[in-house]
Amino acid sequence: MQNYSSQSPEATRAFARKLGERLQIGDVVLLQGGLGAGKTEFAKGIAEGFGVTEPVTSPTFALMNIYQGRAPLYHFDLYRLNRPEQLFEIGFDEFVGGDGVALVEWPDLFAVEMPDDYLQVVISPGTGLTERTIQVEPKGNRFVKRWEGSEPI
Repeated sequence: MQNYSSQSPEATRAFARKLGERLQIGDVVLLQGGLGAGKTEFAKGIAEGFGVTEPVTSPTFALMNIYQGRAPLYHFDLYRLNRPEQLFEIGFDEFVGGDGVALVEWPDLFAVEMPDDYLQVVISPGTGLTERTIQVEPKGNRFVKRWEGSEPI
């Protein structure tokens, strides 16, 4: 696990941009943090690093936004879902681990339904108003092998 400290939304986005540059087709990033933690800012940075040029917004009401970068970026927000069956209804399994990169906010609401291989990102408030602690941990063979011995983000 790697821990990072961010002092501003811009620093959070810059860190996420570096991570987005390293993502590959089929990757899944599970993004956790409370309301207002900075998940959307982080998602914007991931998208920039992955080559998305259009504006990125939270998919809270749409449940999923699709952006085109080096490949499709599927940005999910599961906050408004109540039942695991709803994941099937929105086609979650068709996009996760497929032909693009999946970025999933609020994955902890449906932890059992998440894939075995993913990069977990947890954003927590720090001591200052804009300070955040960002924890990045690879889970499963896909990420552990790739991140093992690599340069920190």
